[in-house]
Amino acid sequence: MTKSAADPVRRRLRRRPGDDVPGDDNGRSDVDLFEVITARYSVRGYKPEPVPEATLGKVLEAARRAPTAANRQPFRVVVVHTEGREDELLRVYSRPWLVQAPLVLLMVAVPGEAWRRMDDKPYDEVDATIAMDHLVLAATALGLGTCWIAAFDPQAAREVFGLPDDVEPIALTPLGLPDKPSATTPRRPLSELVRYERW
Repeated sequence: MTKSAADPVRRRLRRRPGDDVPGDDNGRSDVDLFEVITARYSVRGYKPEPVPEATLGKVLEAARRAPTAANRQPFRVVVVHTEGREDELLRVYSRPWLVQAPLVLLMVAVPGEAWRRMDDKPYDEVDATIAMDHLVLAATALGLGTCWIAAFDPQAAREVFGLPDDVEPIALTPLGLPDKPSATTPRRPLSELVRYERW
C-alpha cells in the first residue's frame, strides 16, 4: 500500500485512549482488521498521557482471547507504570523512548502450562507470541502505540519484573499515545514468503 493510500486508514484509526471502538452491544467492532494490520507500526516515541484503565482492560482482554494450543493459555502479562521506575526499566532495554510511555508490558511464557506436540515441542512461547500480537493489534485499533521488543536483557527483566525461575520473558512493549506521525516499513513480497503445495 502506498503512503497516500495508507494515510486515510491511519486517520480513521487515530483514536484517543478511552474512545470506544465503534461496534454493537455484543462487543463486535466495525473496525476493519486489515486496516488495523496495515496501520500498525513500531512506535519509538510516546506522549506521557496516561492510558485509561478501561482502555488498558480492552488491550489485555484481546490478549486473553488469543488462541492457544489446547486452550492452555500458558502466558502472563506483567503491566508496569513507568513513572518512578525509569532507571530500572532502562536496565531491561536501554532506549529512552521505552520509558516515555506511561506503561510497559512484558509478555511471559509459562512452560509448565504448555501443551506439547507429539515430538515433545512445547508451545508456550508460540502461544505467548500469539497473545502478544493480539495485544498489539488491539492497542492499534484503540489509537495506542506499541513496539515489539525482543532485544531486551532477559536477566534484568527477571529482576525488574520479579519473575520466578519457571517462567520465560518473551517480548516487551511500551504502551501509550504515539508522539510522532505514523511510519511505514518495507515488507518482502509474498512471492518470497509463500510456498504452495510443497516447499
